Amino acid sequence: MSEAEKDFIKVHQNDEVTTLLLQAKKYPNLNIPDLVLQIKARQKAKVKLPEWSENEGIVFPKMLSVEQSSSEITAKFKASLVEGEMLIDLTGGMGVDIAYMSKNFKKAFYNEQNADLLDVTKYNFEQLGIKNTEFMAGNSVENFEQFNTHFSWIYLDPHRRDDTGSKVVRLQDCEPNILQIKDLLFKKTDNILLKASPMLDIDLAITDLGSVSHVYVVAVENEVKEVLFHLQSPLSVGEGLGVRLHAINLTKNHQTELIFSKSEEKNATIKLGSPQQFLYEPNAAILKTGAFRFTAQHFDLQKIAPHSHLYTSEKLVEDFQGRSFKIVAVCKLDKKEISKHLTENKANITIRNFPLTVKQIREKLKLSEGGNEYLFATTDAQNQKIVIVCRRTGILPV
Repeated sequence: MSEAEKDFIKVHQNDEVTTLLLQAKKYPNLNIPDLVLQIKARQKAKVKLPEWSENEGIVFPKMLSVEQSSSEITAKFKASLVEGEMLIDLTGGMGVDIAYMSKNFKKAFYNEQNADLLDVTKYNFEQLGIKNTEFMAGNSVENFEQFNTHFSWIYLDPHRRDDTGSKVVRLQDCEPNILQIKDLLFKKTDNILLKASPMLDIDLAITDLGSVSHVYVVAVENEVKEVLFHLQSPLSVGEGLGVRLHAINLTKNHQTELIFSKSEEKNATIKLGSPQQFLYEPNAAILKTGAFRFTAQHFDLQKIAPHSHLYTSEKLVEDFQGRSFKIVAVCKLDKKEISKHLTENKANITIRNFPLTVKQIREKLKLSEGGNEYLFATTDAQNQKIVIVCRRTGILPV
C-alpha cells in the first residue's frame, strides 16, 4: 500500500464503511472500494487479531479468509502445543496459526494453493518480522512428497466448504482429506496437529483417525471455536496410555483446562442429589468433551440427574470451571410460584433435559429476558420436571 492509502485507512479505521463508499468521489486518487474492504477487515480483526490490526503495514485478504482464520488467542494456544526443529503448515490460508507457531521452530514452511493469498501472507510476514518461514505455492500434498526431510510437526486446517460454498464437518469431506494422506504424512513426522470443525463428533473422529493421543476442545469466552487432534506416529506412542481429552476455556487474561480420558469418564464415581445451596453449569468445552461424570467427581459435586449435566453442592466450589449460582428456590413450572422469587418480571432461562423450549417457558411464565435471576428448567433424579431459581454467586466463571 502507498502512504496515502495507509493514511486513509488510519484516519477512517473506525468509520462506517457504507458512508465511506458513498463519499468515494471525494477521493478521486484512491481506490475507495478496496480501501473500504481493508477497513472492514481491520475492524473485524480488532477483536479477532488485535496484534495484526494494530500493525499499519498489514494488508488483509478477502473477508472470507479473515472470517475463516484462527483468532489470535487460539493461535497462541496452538503455539503452546508445538516446538522443534522444523514445522510445515500444509493449509496456510491467512497464515495466522503458523505466524505464532513458527516462533517455536528453527524453520517453518507455509503452503497455499491460492497464489494471491500466498502473496498477501508473505508480505504480511515481512511486516510482522517473521523471517524463518519459507513459502510454497501449489498442491500441498504434491509439494510435501518432494521433501526428503523429517518434520518435528505437521499442521493442517483442512478447507471445510464444498463446491457450492456450504460448510462441511466430516473429515472425509474436507480438503485435503486427512484420512487419505495420514500414512504419507507419518513417513516424515511423528506429530500431526489437526484443526477440525467444532461441530465434529469427537468419538467418531478418534475412531476414523486412529493414532490420536490428545484431543483439545478449545472454547473462547465459553464458546467452542476449535477441536484439535494431536496424532502421533504409532511407533512413538506408549502402549495403554489412551486418548487424553482437554477441555480448554480461554479468556483475555485466563485459561482453564480439565484433562481426562474416556476410561476415567466411564469409571468416575458420581452421586445423584436434589438441589442444595449451589448450582453449577460446566463451561462449553467440558460439555463438548463429554466430561459429565468426571466433572462431578473432580469437583466433588452431586449430579441433579443422570442426563441433566447440572451439578449441586452444599458448600461453594470456587474453582469450578463454568458458571456457579446460589439457589433461591426449587419450583414447579408455575408462574405464581416462581414470580415470588423474582425481583423483576424478567429472568435468564436455560433448559437441561426439559420438554419445553426457552421460548415456550418464557411465554408460559410471561417473563422478558434478562434481570438478576436465572431459571434452570430440568428433570431431576426422580423424573420430576422442576425449575431451579438462582442468582449468580459473584464469582466469575472460569
